[in-house]
Amino acid sequence: MAEKNLSMYGLTNAGMVHWNLTTPSLYEEVVRNREGFISHLGPMVVRTGHHTGRSPKDKFIVKEPSTDDKIWWSKENRPFKTEQFDSLYYRVLAYLQGKQLYVQDCYAGADPKYRLPVRIINETAWHNLFARNMFIRINKQEELDSFEPQFTVLHLPHFHAVPELDGTNSEAFIILHPAKRMVLIGGTQYAGEIKKAVFTVMNYFLPQKDVLSMHCSANVGKDNDLAIFFGLSGTGKTTLSTDPERRLIGDDEHGWSENGVFNFEGGCYAKVIRLSQEGEPDIYECTRKFGTVLENVALDSKNRRIDLNDAGLTENTRAAYPITHIENIVPEGHGGHPNNIIFLTADAFGVMPPVAKLTQEQTREYFLIGYTAKVAGTESGITEPQATYSACFGAPFMALQPTVYADLLTEKMKRHNVNCWLVNTGWINGPYGTGERISIAHTRAIIRAILNGTLKKVNFRRDDIFRLSIPESCPDVPSKILDPSSGWTDKNEYKAKAGDLALSFEKVYNEFIKNEQVETTTAVS
Repeated sequence: MAEKNLSMYGLTNAGMVHWNLTTPSLYEEVVRNREGFISHLGPMVVRTGHHTGRSPKDKFIVKEPSTDDKIWWSKENRPFKTEQFDSLYYRVLAYLQGKQLYVQDCYAGADPKYRLPVRIINETAWHNLFARNMFIRINKQEELDSFEPQFTVLHLPHFHAVPELDGTNSEAFIILHPAKRMVLIGGTQYAGEIKKAVFTVMNYFLPQKDVLSMHCSANVGKDNDLAIFFGLSGTGKTTLSTDPERRLIGDDEHGWSENGVFNFEGGCYAKVIRLSQEGEPDIYECTRKFGTVLENVALDSKNRRIDLNDAGLTENTRAAYPITHIENIVPEGHGGHPNNIIFLTADAFGVMPPVAKLTQEQTREYFLIGYTAKVAGTESGITEPQATYSACFGAPFMALQPTVYADLLTEKMKRHNVNCWLVNTGWINGPYGTGERISIAHTRAIIRAILNGTLKKVNFRRDDIFRLSIPESCPDVPSKILDPSSGWTDKNEYKAKAGDLALSFEKVYNEFIKNEQVETTTAVS
């Protein structure tokens, strides 16, 4: 059966192939292969070596006639020649002769109408366990027996490319071939590449079916009111959506169809550096459960206890766990249409309001801008706050033009009468280094007021710099916090900093408008 199923990929001489192993079985394989350590209470602790995060410069999409005119060719999606892919793939097949492999057959997408059957093939057991955690499992044996993959991820972290020979940027590579329905990953052990590769695939196919694919989290209240949270890394997307008073649909990737919002995944991939039991109790408990994979988390070699405060290997320590590790969830993975959309940003300049209500026009604008800020210490070379822009709050994973997603978002919001809010989880009373980060308690109070409808009923004032509608009051939040200028001693300095940021927003947005006009003119011609 293994030979029959893998022969479709040209793999005819593989070694032992392990099909759809359970979590305990994969634990045994990880230990047998010396790929990781079982820590106190049961999580599997692994190391990713040199790559402790994604490698955006090593991501490519094969350029070929059937998909060429659809792809958003950019620094995020760089073209790869068909002949180069074929040549690299033949080298991969040679590498796999006699190799032990692990296969998981699973789904991406909780909505049966739009789910994608995906086959994940790994050369390491712990990455296969990661895939089992992250995607939607198939528990019925008859369903596994009849499984036919519509997309395949071939993941070989120990195979290193030769850039001069293979046409890659480095020894690592993530190459999507839409026509062959395959993603080829090598040279990196960072497991997030697997999950984001499948997300990119969904971002390519679903919008062409009028389904909006979104880099967001989603949860549901007791009255079945649904909220989605967009935000880049570090803005609180996972933290704020994992709320004990609301049921979690998913923490990172979703689709929005005519039926409502649905999760792409069956697990969560949370950043856990300095995670506390008091601040994030649900996610904290997941770092203490059997089945969870902990990437680059510090481990005491003697007593096998983890230390979530230790960033010795990386700031990007991660926990990958099945969503069932969270108690308060929507087990079917989907809900109705959203009542509220929340854009999260961590403004390090201290000039953005903690909360503002967006018009439909502003929603499209801020969605395309995708603003947050990096602070000193998050990346090498950053010594002061730096504005970061990522279209659709997930540009590296958007295979189509960003305006495709923006148009779908605004159309669906209008059709279903959805409110949109901008929430700043970053700095107030001054910039990073002078001001302070807004407390999680105040941010949660703001989110609560948005979701229970209280914030819609208060008075708003217009901010002349960003043209935003800012509430004058919010339950359990001091009114002075809501005014971003109130904590600045030098009001002129505030206006200058805010004006500079607003101008950069305008510049980024105008680039999209210009490109949109060029595309329209080209299409008419």
